[in-house]
Amino acid sequence: MDLENIKVFLGKDWIDTESLIISSLKSEIELLNSTNRVILSHSGKQLRPILALLIARACSGGHTTSDSIRFAAASELLHNATLLHDDVADSSPERRGIPTVMSVLGGPAAVLIGDFWLVKAMERILEASVHGDIVIRLFSRTLSDLAEGEILQLQKAENGDTEESDYLRIIYNKTASLFVAASVSAAISVGANKRMKEAVKEYAADLGIAFQIKDDIFDYSENASIGKPVGIDLKERKITLPLIGALSNVDPDTAGEIRRKVCRIGDDPSYVSEIRRFVIDNGGMEYAGRKLEEYVCKGIIALKALPESDEKKYLKSLAEFVADRKS
Repeated sequence: MDLENIKVFLGKDWIDTESLIISSLKSEIELLNSTNRVILSHSGKQLRPILALLIARACSGGHTTSDSIRFAAASELLHNATLLHDDVADSSPERRGIPTVMSVLGGPAAVLIGDFWLVKAMERILEASVHGDIVIRLFSRTLSDLAEGEILQLQKAENGDTEESDYLRIIYNKTASLFVAASVSAAISVGANKRMKEAVKEYAADLGIAFQIKDDIFDYSENASIGKPVGIDLKERKITLPLIGALSNVDPDTAGEIRRKVCRIGDDPSYVSEIRRFVIDNGGMEYAGRKLEEYVCKGIIALKALPESDEKKYLKSLAEFVADRKS
C-alpha cells in the first residue's frame, strides 16, 4: 500500500489539512520559518492526520467537518513537537536522514521550536466549532502519557528490569496514545456514536502498538534498506519486545546475565552486537513478529463496528501496512 495513494483518495480533505499545518507555523521570525520549512520538507509518513481523516469519513458516510481538519492538523503538529523534544532528550544527531534541529541549532532552540509546534496544535483544537473542550482533554492526556512513558522507560533502563507488561505500557504511552487521540477526536468531529468511538479507540491503540513493535523489530534488523541505524535502543539500554521474547526462551541465569550486560552497555559497547546476536539466535524476532500480527488482527477486528466503505478498507490496509512496512 502507498500512503500517497491514500492522500490522493482523501483529496481536498488532505489538501486542506496540509495547508492548515503549513499556515499554522508562519511566524515573523525568519529563523523559525526557515527551520519549520526544513522540518516540513522531511515530514515523514504523516500517519496520524491520514488516520484521523479516514476515521472521520468512515464514521460519517464519507464526510468531514472543519473540526475534522483542525484535529487532524493538530495531531501532526503535536507529533512533530514531541519529536523535536525527543531529539534533545536522546541527543539524536539525525532524524529522517537529515540533521536534527538540536544538532544544528542546539538543544535550547530545539525545545523552543518544539514548544511552538505544541502551542500551534493546541490553538487549532481551541478553534473547534464544538467539543473543543473534550478534545483538548484528549490531547492533554496524550501529553501526560508521553511524559510518563519516557520517565518509566528511563527508570526501567536504569534497572534493566523491563518486563512485557512494562514494555506495553511504555509504547502505549509514547506512541499509541497519540494514535488514539487523533482517531477519537476525528470520530468526535463528525458526531460518531459511542459504539463507533469505542471501536475507533481500540483500533487506534492496536495500530499504535503494532507500529512501535515494528520499529523495535527494525532495531535488530540487519536490512540496510530500513533507512535508520540499528542498535540505537540497545545503546540507550532499552529492553524492547524482540529482546523480551528472546529472554523468555532461555533459563533465568542466562536471562539475568543478558539484562546485566544491557545495563553495562555504556561501559562496554561490544555488548550491542552480542545481545543482537542473542536475540536473533533465541527467537526474539519471531516472538515480536507474532505479537505484531496479533495487534494488527485485533485492530482489524475492531473495525467491524464501522459501516462498510472505501475508508474502512483503507483503514484495514493501513493496519496491514504497519506490519509490512520496510522503513
